[in-house]
Amino acid sequence: MERRNRQPFGLLLCCLLPLLAPLSHAADDTPASPRVGEFPPPLLGNNRQGQMVDLEQHRGRIVVLTFWASWCGPCMRELPILAQLQKVVGKDALEVIAVNWGEPRADVFAFARRNGKLDLEYVFDGKGETAARYGVRAIPRMLVLGHEGRIASIHVGYSADALPGFMEEIVALLPDEIRNRPPGNAPSP
Repeated sequence: MERRNRQPFGLLLCCLLPLLAPLSHAADDTPASPRVGEFPPPLLGNNRQGQMVDLEQHRGRIVVLTFWASWCGPCMRELPILAQLQKVVGKDALEVIAVNWGEPRADVFAFARRNGKLDLEYVFDGKGETAARYGVRAIPRMLVLGHEGRIASIHVGYSADALPGFMEEIVALLPDEIRNRPPGNAPSP
């Protein structure tokens, strides 16, 4: 008796599998998210001056690339911390690039003007094309790139508890001469 009940289900499954197979390939058409150890897509979008920001221009420094939006509370807590980290380490060794995800250009740069004390490189991604190339589905999303340009780590979300580990990760990526210089001796931008 039990066997008869399973046969219709098995038959139904066999009939549905050919219909579902094309769906499994649909995901293959979307670009894969960059992974740790890989070089990410180099072109990010335009900055406030209208210039294309290219990661190739930042080689030799640690880059913290964060995707954010002004409506994202965790992003608003993260940006000042990243700006302070950049200030303490020095822009010669670490640069934070903040890629806005999907907001109108005027809103992004109005935010940047209002928050001028956050000395960050702001990038506009109004249509979300850069975010799509990076596989961003939730923010904040942060990628840490080593000085050779490869992804050292990827962080999704914000947690104050994770900050000490994140700071240690950044320090470990810094060259000895930067790591060993006295605090406050970073060159002025």
